[in-house]
Amino acid sequence: MDPTQLGHAPIAYGLLGFYLVHGVLVMTLLRRRKQSTPAFRLLVHTADIVWPAFISIFAEGPRSPFFLFFFFVLAAAAYRWGVWETLGTAAAEVVLLWMESVVVRHVWLAPGGALPWHLLAGLRVNVAEFEPKRLFMLSVYLLVMGLLLGYLAEQQKQLRTEKSVVALILGKARVQTGLTGTLQEIFREILSLYGAARLLIAAQEVHSHRVFLGEVRCSRSTLSELSWLDFAANDAEVYLYNCPGEVSYGSREGSGWSVLALDDGGNRVQASTGQPLERLAELEPFHSVAAVSFLFGGEWRGRVFLFDPSRLGKKQEELRFLQDLVRHVGPAVYNVYLLHRLRRRAEAAERARVARELHDGAVQSLIAVEMQVDVLRRQATAVPGPVSAELGRIQGLLREEVLKLRELMQQMKAIDVDSRKFIGVLHDTVERFGRETGISARFVTDVEELDMPKRVCRELVRIVQEGLVNVRKHSSARHALVRFGASGDQWILTLEDDGKGFPFSGRLTEAEMEQIGKGPMIIKERAHLIAGKLAVESNSGQGARVEVTVPRSGEVTHEF
Repeated sequence: MDPTQLGHAPIAYGLLGFYLVHGVLVMTLLRRRKQSTPAFRLLVHTADIVWPAFISIFAEGPRSPFFLFFFFVLAAAAYRWGVWETLGTAAAEVVLLWMESVVVRHVWLAPGGALPWHLLAGLRVNVAEFEPKRLFMLSVYLLVMGLLLGYLAEQQKQLRTEKSVVALILGKARVQTGLTGTLQEIFREILSLYGAARLLIAAQEVHSHRVFLGEVRCSRSTLSELSWLDFAANDAEVYLYNCPGEVSYGSREGSGWSVLALDDGGNRVQASTGQPLERLAELEPFHSVAAVSFLFGGEWRGRVFLFDPSRLGKKQEELRFLQDLVRHVGPAVYNVYLLHRLRRRAEAAERARVARELHDGAVQSLIAVEMQVDVLRRQATAVPGPVSAELGRIQGLLREEVLKLRELMQQMKAIDVDSRKFIGVLHDTVERFGRETGISARFVTDVEELDMPKRVCRELVRIVQEGLVNVRKHSSARHALVRFGASGDQWILTLEDDGKGFPFSGRLTEAEMEQIGKGPMIIKERAHLIAGKLAVESNSGQGARVEVTVPRSGEVTHEF
């Protein structure tokens, strides 16, 4: 700064020195306190407005270099607060300048004014700077600059807020919690963010066309866990209806619907009629709904619904943010899905490797030992005594261990079965069971064509394996029958044997078995995974019958 621009009044230099001391004092206080308070910030801000206006009186007026400090105050207001506070600061600066003009032109320089004329000799040049025409243009500059800086600050603040929200939600995507746990945490944050009553996700696997429906509710500020719902297969198109926009908002207005839709670029598009929302409202009652579509890696597509959101300000801006949020969070969720699937495949490969090693090592060795024991037992039968009986007992133990190892290997192997292979896999499982255990086992079915989800096929095969293991271990049966059929809208799987049965008589449902603490728990848990129900009929000493019924819409499972 050129010192000559401060004018000829010595008081201008003194005020400049006081201003520098003021600045050093503020910085010192901030360094010692580490954190400022709203009152302290307001006090400092007020002083920053007054100092330049006060010094400019004794310098070159509004034309002095101190006028630039007004813009510093505007920048500080924009950084601290927002557009209205910045515009208010600009208005305060304008008021101060006009007050100075009134004081200088009509009080100090008037005959008989407040100060002697010779003390104000340095202000003669400044009088022109305080003319209304000059001040009017300076006022316009300040107001426009205040509006511009405030607007930019507001946009920057919004971007920072959105960035922090996205970072917070991205932090919820963790492989350790699994896909369902990750979705649950993310959906809870979105529910809280928009103040919605309920969140619903409808996801469809592109290749198999399986549809999953998950829900998180908010009741009295309490968020529920993510639960996977059952629904009719023909209702899938209600949730996955064709929408002209990637994100949309619909609200009921009278007897119709008002729809706002944005395309993938965030531009408003012509919305379709409210008929899809009307059909959706029949299944999921609501007054307003925000929906955003997603596509993950070409494998999953679907839509997220926010029912009755209460924190939607500018709807178009909020929809754009929801769209950006899904675009940022979607890849992280998909990565969790891929890593979870890769981990399962790696675990399956490791289990298969261990099973092969058991088969080639321990099982073969046990079979060889059993054969040697059998030879010794046959030779010892010529000499009656305890040796023959002991060898027979050892041979039985070895055979039992071989069967246990084979069952363990069977459980460790990953089952790759779909509707085309299902009947053949069940037939081979039952036949192998009879061959290895000596129990007469048959598989019967009247189903010729089968259209059943892969997961349902896999769980039913596991149920059959578990049921046959129970027959061998606990029933002392000589015959076993596995039957698979269809009745109406249900698949029916039954396992029968002629053993000693369960420790109860009659036919019991799941609820009745839970009350008495009896029944095959593992089979019941596997049935629940495919929305199935379990019933057991037992006659003491005459055998048992285990029945599992699965709805044909059983593609809706509890694991996404």
